[in-house]
Amino acid sequence: MKGRWRYTRLPSQVDDALSAEEGEEEEEETAPAPAPVSAPAPEDPVGPQLAEASQVLGASEIRQLSLHLPPRVTGHPWSLAFCTSRDGFSLRSLYRQMEGHSGPVLLVLRDQDGQVFKWTGSNSFFVKGDLDSLMMGSGSGQFGLWLDGDLYHGGSHPCATFNNEVLARQEQFCIKELEAWVLS
Repeated sequence: MKGRWRYTRLPSQVDDALSAEEGEEEEEETAPAPAPVSAPAPEDPVGPQLAEASQVLGASEIRQLSLHLPPRVTGHPWSLAFCTSRDGFSLRSLYRQMEGHSGPVLLVLRDQDGQVFKWTGSNSFFVKGDLDSLMMGSGSGQFGLWLDGDLYHGGSHPCATFNNEVLARQEQFCIKELEAWVLS
């Protein structure tokens, strides 16, 4: 049976802050303190173990993503193989850091508007990369997601591969942070 791409809008950290303010009184009285991002509660069987903190994903986004991961990566630690804040804005550096990693990879980025791109639960997607750009999804001569070689500029368009809408507020954007997590 072929999988169908499903995009789920993850709340941004701004959305998390707004919802926290709305339910602040109730949360203070009834809810225990949230668990740190890198150490999920032991009773959470699908919560990933992050080797280091994410600059892009908050705790609620990590929990949401972990619910959609394929079973073969559930329970495996997430290892940060690349991040622009540590490794710089260079596609060549991303490729160098990913060399030798053969397991599944989760690529996440936040743009200059603070948007974290929608993610899909399916795992059969098409990727094309060279030293000048990295592209995901295609159709009608445009890419679902395109990143340039310096990992500073990106673009997003609707594409037939994923049947997606534009993944950011604007079709062209500047990348603020990008991370590549190895999930095995």
